Amino acid sequence: MPHTHEAGKAPRVPTPEEVEVVGLVPLLEPFFRGGVVRELMPVPLREAMETHGLTPRHGAVLPQLLAGQPLTVSEIARRLHVSLPTASELVGGLSRAGIVERAEDPANRRRILVSLSEDYRPLLLTFVARRGEPLLRALDGLSPSERAGFVAGLTGWVREVQGEH
Repeated sequence: MPHTHEAGKAPRVPTPEEVEVVGLVPLLEPFFRGGVVRELMPVPLREAMETHGLTPRHGAVLPQLLAGQPLTVSEIARRLHVSLPTASELVGGLSRAGIVERAEDPANRRRILVSLSEDYRPLLLTFVARRGEPLLRALDGLSPSERAGFVAGLTGWVREVQGEH
């Protein structure tokens, strides 16, 4: 669940340095707009997504599966901070499009494992590489300690937004 302001409690007033950092966030927003994302997506992946009416929420499942380790729908729901029915709907749409595959867990027949279709793996790798280029270039310019600080800060922000503090 996303972090929300506590009722009746005044928000913490940021320092001038923090205002500067918070002011950088909206400058990243154009990079996340649909048109930019669409142009970076390999054509066969984009066509599959559009043909089957898949949304960015469906697309959020795909990087979770890229590491190659099949996940259960429950694990996908937990990672994306969505309900189990929502995760199931997302996986169902991706499965109908042929982008993911569902299989019975050999260790527990009641569990269904979700994996990325091998036909779409190279396309998704290309897309992730294209999407990650600006971030990776920025990281290349950081010292190891700066990189560690950046990753720690970003991880902390994600946890805070997702309510895992």
